[in-house]
Amino acid sequence: MSGHSSVITSVLDQLGALGHKKVVFCNDPDTGLKAIIAIHDTTLGPALGGTRMYNYQSEAEALDDVLRLSRGMTYKASITGLNLGGGTAVIIGDSRKGKSEAMMRSYGRYIKNLNGEFITAEDVGTTTKDMEYIRMETTHVTGVPESIGGAGDPSPYSAKGVYLGIKACVKEVFGTDMLAGRSVVVQGIGHVGEHLVGLLRSENVEVFISDINEERLQYVARKYKAKPIEADKIFGIDADIYAPCALGATVNDRTIPKMKFAIIAGSANNQLADEQVHGKILLEKNILFAPDYLINAGGLINCYSELTGYGRKRTMQLTENIYEATRNVIQMSKKENIPTILAANRIAEQRIVNIKKIKSSF
Repeated sequence: MSGHSSVITSVLDQLGALGHKKVVFCNDPDTGLKAIIAIHDTTLGPALGGTRMYNYQSEAEALDDVLRLSRGMTYKASITGLNLGGGTAVIIGDSRKGKSEAMMRSYGRYIKNLNGEFITAEDVGTTTKDMEYIRMETTHVTGVPESIGGAGDPSPYSAKGVYLGIKACVKEVFGTDMLAGRSVVVQGIGHVGEHLVGLLRSENVEVFISDINEERLQYVARKYKAKPIEADKIFGIDADIYAPCALGATVNDRTIPKMKFAIIAGSANNQLADEQVHGKILLEKNILFAPDYLINAGGLINCYSELTGYGRKRTMQLTENIYEATRNVIQMSKKENIPTILAANRIAEQRIVNIKKIKSSF
């Protein structure tokens, strides 16, 4: 029994370490559902975050991922000025083989029992169809298709936010936010990556692209006249901007020494393998890093619009705030000589502190 009790303590210790409010473990043998829902903070509003389905090596790895991601969502909603808290969920399993209507609906019931404290949306390994299944059991889900009253695909807004983040950085480094003649490496050309390539090419930016899916790489290269490159060549390329739009942690001890980029700005979550360490190294190397959770907030803004009944115009207006928010982070980073990720964290934390004060006053 001693083994079990130590596991429980370590889980609670992990929650305490990052300041999580609660974590729900969902286990339904009938449908094969094994999921973890993490709610980090609900000071600003209900926790909103995606549900990702992934074949994690272990439950510990899944827990680690969901804790990091949910904390990121708190910061993302706060710095973007939304009245939402942070949460995320992960389903352990192979999204191509292991999913069923029954499983997603069973998961929807777990969300329903949280009484609106957690609202979900699609993420890696889940689709709008899955959100429809969840919707059959609970209203606490966004990113459902437009045909049933949702806001549809969030990726154009995510890409737009990243594009505006890039512009804000280019203004800082090159003195003007005109992008023509600049060069960008876009790593990962899924929905968001492809939209970003389109926006950059329409401004006459030289775009290099890389993706593990060779077929998709060639298709996007042809469609937008972008230059495909091999994955292992990315970090040595002499381009102005690196835009990671796939998995996290690509900015690490191995890749930073190879980099000649002036700017890192992309849509991937948790781009720095270690926030503290790599944020500082980038500052020392004079590489401007646009905090990922700030510039990739377009998708979250789209979900927020769906919840509040805003139309597309308002969604785009809220997304356009990302440009100014990025400029503010850069200014604070310069003034205090701290990494941009730290500046963004401070701005996000300060808003939560301020709102906590007004909420506790009656």
